[in-house]
Amino acid sequence: MIPVQRPYLGPEELDAVRQVFDSRWLGMGSVTKQFEERLRDYLGAPYVLAVNTGTSALHLALEAIDLAPGDEVIVPSLTFVASVQVIVATGATPVFCDIQPHTLNLNPDDALGRVTKRTKAIMPVHYGGLASDLDAFAPIARERGIRIVEDAAHAFGSTYHGRKIGSVGDITCFSFDPIKNITCGEGGAIATADGDVAARASRGRLLGIDNDTWSRYRNERNWFYEVTGGGYRYHMSNINAAIGLEQLKRADEFRRRKQAIVRRYDEAFGDVSGLSLLTHDLDETFPFFYIVRVGGGRRDALMAHLKTRDVASGVHYIPNHLQPAFSRYRVPLPATERAYEEMLTLPLFFEMTDADVETVIDAVRAFF
Repeated sequence: MIPVQRPYLGPEELDAVRQVFDSRWLGMGSVTKQFEERLRDYLGAPYVLAVNTGTSALHLALEAIDLAPGDEVIVPSLTFVASVQVIVATGATPVFCDIQPHTLNLNPDDALGRVTKRTKAIMPVHYGGLASDLDAFAPIARERGIRIVEDAAHAFGSTYHGRKIGSVGDITCFSFDPIKNITCGEGGAIATADGDVAARASRGRLLGIDNDTWSRYRNERNWFYEVTGGGYRYHMSNINAAIGLEQLKRADEFRRRKQAIVRRYDEAFGDVSGLSLLTHDLDETFPFFYIVRVGGGRRDALMAHLKTRDVASGVHYIPNHLQPAFSRYRVPLPATERAYEEMLTLPLFFEMTDADVETVIDAVRAFF
């Protein structure tokens, strides 16, 4: 079975982890600091904090802007549930918005139309690696003090007008889980130009401890520490950072291969009646998913057919406004709901061979 996604891990990652094991300093330490420094260089962001998951990154970012009960955060419904759960965890209210059918990114007009006096933040999700229209939100952010917290879980390595996602906006959150563009096994990061947000998130990721980070970075244990506020155990370990450092060295190689696969898919599927392709700017995008829209109510039948040909497929994601946990926030979102009925994720990962790609293409075309 050709999977939808699969991480690439080589002997370099194993050797890097072995060195951490030999050091006996497994938690947050000098390797974590080195990973943060490399991320800063790669992204061009003034501050980067490594954390244990992308979800933790979003949670810390929202807390660092003082999100509180009664506040609202505008978020597309078509995103992984983590984007919404972190809003709810702060006590704030998620305000679901619709998407652009041709990109599956949030629709700026719909999002801006849902802004109220209670809106504290807008959370653009760079779906599939394609950057959202960040320029659309800049004026209202300046005029009304609304924070833009980007969910860039899919978009590590993508650019926006030639600048790396993470260096453009207010606060950007990444994920490095097993299937992301680069992986740490598990991990995430916050990139920001706001020193206050960085300082608050830094304390928040280590249980509210104010002055223990640098001793940990030097692989030293400091008996004295000072807790200055609330916090969580969200820091990244040396083990995960070691994996990330090796992955980062190959990020551009990963991107080029996935771009090449997307180009081949586009070429093969562009003339297939019954399939609609998404719009994507490959020069600016590190692709995370490859998604087609299947018309005529035939999406599930195509999934079943692909399975018989040993090709996995998926649906990413079930819109959150349709989930029972968020029923009290439900609003009609016609573009999102139609996309959910039609969208299908096909295999896309670095180690796909040309033969794998042609197998997927042949299986899809055979169905139609």
